[in-house]
Amino acid sequence: MMFVWREAFAGLRRNLTMSIAMVITTAISLGLLGAGLLAVRTIDRTEDLYYSLIAVQVALDEPTSADDRDCSSPVCTGLRGELEASPLVASVEYESRDDAFARFQRIYAGQSILQLVRPQSLPATLRVTMADPLRGEEIVTQYTGRPGVRNVVDQRSTVADLFSFLGSVRNATFGLAVVQALAALLLISNTIQLSAFTRRTEVGIMRLVGATRWYTQVPFLIEAVVTGVVGAVLATGGLVLGKVFFLDGLMSGRLLANTIPPIGMSDVLGYVGPVLVVVGAVIATATGYVTLRLYVRT
Repeated sequence: MMFVWREAFAGLRRNLTMSIAMVITTAISLGLLGAGLLAVRTIDRTEDLYYSLIAVQVALDEPTSADDRDCSSPVCTGLRGELEASPLVASVEYESRDDAFARFQRIYAGQSILQLVRPQSLPATLRVTMADPLRGEEIVTQYTGRPGVRNVVDQRSTVADLFSFLGSVRNATFGLAVVQALAALLLISNTIQLSAFTRRTEVGIMRLVGATRWYTQVPFLIEAVVTGVVGAVLATGGLVLGKVFFLDGLMSGRLLANTIPPIGMSDVLGYVGPVLVVVGAVIATATGYVTLRLYVRT
């Protein structure tokens, strides 16, 4: 067994430049894959965060908004009762015109827009929390145009652009990862072929003295696995550095700090890192095995 490991590391030393290129390419492709996995995890958390906060807003018409401070009018009471009875709805809260204006003042405190808005500009609203946030459009369809209703807005639509952007980033990252993975596969295949060619005499002698084909191929598979695992470790290290020196500063900005959930070190080391190591080892092993079966006949 020690002979097999010695041969594997000897092969890596013989083709040092090719081995380094293979490790770097594998690290880049796995790093992009890891970035894509982090993007997916962040998108899922962001969706969960926003879906827990957003609601369907049923804005009431002007007469109801002007006269009803506690949803005691027939129009408001009727709408609220119907909404609360719906299996689609988890809860309903009433926000009067005065409450809406007070909230507006808190949000835009110190900004010039406050000089342009009066309480009469804002309607009273029934804020509907959905049992399933993805079905908010059904409430919009059912209550749009109803007597006493000014308009109905599903807040989920306001964050659709954010999710679309994050999804584009994820898809682009995975696309680059696929291209880099193909390059890594070709490098692994070429390196194994070159390594087998430089040791063809040794392998031939081993076969003549009774060594099985599998036994002669194991050192080449070990070379592939070692480079795949080392590439995965480097990729994980690159993601850690990217988080510490880039993402943490970016996510701490005023705009993103309260918009997107932060990426923790456990996400990189506890979630993405092990996945990259397994993927790197499996891809390298599979590529090495197929290469040896198809191209190496000695």
